[in-house]
Amino acid sequence: MYSKEHYIFLKKLKKEKIFISIFQFSIFIIFLVLWQILANLNIINTFIFSSPKKIFDTIINLYNKKNLFNNIWVTTYETILSFTIATVLGTFIAAILWWFKRVQKIVEPYLTILNSLPKVALGPMIIIWFGAGIKSIIFMALLISLIITIISVYDGFNNVNKNKIKLMKSLGCTKWQLFAKLIFPSSLGNIISALKINVSMSLIGVIMGEFLVSKKGIGYLILYGSQVFNLSLVISGILILCIVASIMYYLVSFLEKKLIKKDIR
Repeated sequence: MYSKEHYIFLKKLKKEKIFISIFQFSIFIIFLVLWQILANLNIINTFIFSSPKKIFDTIINLYNKKNLFNNIWVTTYETILSFTIATVLGTFIAAILWWFKRVQKIVEPYLTILNSLPKVALGPMIIIWFGAGIKSIIFMALLISLIITIISVYDGFNNVNKNKIKLMKSLGCTKWQLFAKLIFPSSLGNIISALKINVSMSLIGVIMGEFLVSKKGIGYLILYGSQVFNLSLVISGILILCIVASIMYYLVSFLEKKLIKKDIR
């Protein structure tokens, strides 16, 4: 049972969250209204800056032509696939690097170099290697997200409390028991943080891949809109992309809350 003071404190927190949410939503609505007013008064050039009404009409037009959800699904599928592969493979490689310190010392400079390499520069080579299809898009996404996942998860493994490690070693635990009972569970927070980063990185990689080879997806809509100078389509694609990214991020945040509650119990 919570005390009366605790209930009052929780009520204040709830009111604060509601106030912040209303304020955030109000800023967005005011921005849209001002944007539309400026467009109606011809203060801004709608050919260059578009307008909320034009963007809304563009999205409705995509829906009527059955292009909206098809393109959203293509990008979402590619992102989920690359995100899953990067997370599983990145965590596995990070575990190997933790297990074999010598391998980590050998590989570390190469990870740093690959992480700093502009991935777009490899675009022509990726197309030649994997063809102009989904394989190139997934590989591009992996190039961007995998290295970051490895580095983030490995840092989590490496930053576990040293005293706890010494205690378990003094009790005669094996290396596998140390990893399974202490290192991995203690690093769940870092892994979840890596997932949050990985969502955005995978999405960025997919969009970059779609810019290069795709004929479907949100990235294709944005690229096609820029090629035909349809700024309303470009901004519509960016808006849809923001919505998809937000949904994915909040799903990972929801998973984080569930894991934290389970860990507390």
